Amino acid sequence: DYKGQKLAEQIFQGIILVSAIIGFIYGYITEQFGWTVYIVMAGFALSCLLTLPPWPMYRRNPLKWLPVQDLGTEEKKPGDRKPKRHAKS
Repeated sequence: DYKGQKLAEQIFQGIILVSAIIGFIYGYITEQFGWTVYIVMAGFALSCLLTLPPWPMYRRNPLKWLPVQDLGTEEKKPGDRKPKRHAKS
């Protein structure tokens, strides 16, 4: 559902943003860029774990599909169509 997709996107972006800020600050304090990368990668892994599986919190508003309609006895064949004519320029 669309509300679940929006929630997953917000969670994903929030975790990435927070981990990037924390990683930058920690990397700046320790003067190690590697720690910044590790923290951002951990945030990415956490966000993937929380947003990729179809958790029940993302499926609270399912979409209502139209019922299947029978075509009846008259089925159109591909050869029954009229050929399209292109406008002359």
